[in-house]
Amino acid sequence: MPNVDLMPLGGVVAYLVLLVAIAEALNRFVHTGPEVTRKIVHIGAGQVMLLAWWWRIDPQLIVEASAAAALIALASYFLPILPSLNSVGRQSLGTFFYALSIGAIALLFMGHHPHHGVIGILVMAWGDGLAALVGQRWGAHPYQIWGNRKSWEGTATMALASFAVTVLVLGNVYGFSFPVMGIGLGVAIAATALEAISQFGIDNLTVPLGTALICANFCSRWL
Repeated sequence: MPNVDLMPLGGVVAYLVLLVAIAEALNRFVHTGPEVTRKIVHIGAGQVMLLAWWWRIDPQLIVEASAAAALIALASYFLPILPSLNSVGRQSLGTFFYALSIGAIALLFMGHHPHHGVIGILVMAWGDGLAALVGQRWGAHPYQIWGNRKSWEGTATMALASFAVTVLVLGNVYGFSFPVMGIGLGVAIAATALEAISQFGIDNLTVPLGTALICANFCSRWL
């Protein structure tokens, strides 16, 4: 067992507890709607990878925590443990795949080149989260891919958020440049395509892993 600095670990736990508590309170007392409260958790939980990167939390701890979270998410799929996460009126294992993706990203990237893994998770958190909210509220131009109902407004939001996340993270690591902008564009296209074709909530796994791998490949070639 590695020596653990309890302060950053406690900070992450406190952040997640507060995030879920806010979502549960909104769901139970403010009645903001299940999709809104679910996306608050979806977007907010992704920021854990930023905290893990900044505070250099051991990847093994992230993997172990994600495994526990995956089990809780799977139980919540069948039992009303966290209704704010699974009350959107459709069957989805998205929360379960979300937890798995964080563990996989930690295992593959957080030991070396953690910024690639952080980009993968943040693209999923901000891109997919905002796309769902925008599409639900302003999605006036729908389309379907393999039975998946999407909107062009939501798809554009996914692409823009993915581009912004990638450029901001890579820019702070390598400096802002034309290659960084090009990588941001490539990652945005790939992430948007993965999100559009994935079903049953598996985009919470395919988008972060695919995005991180594509970003790592582009960076090795152009930066």
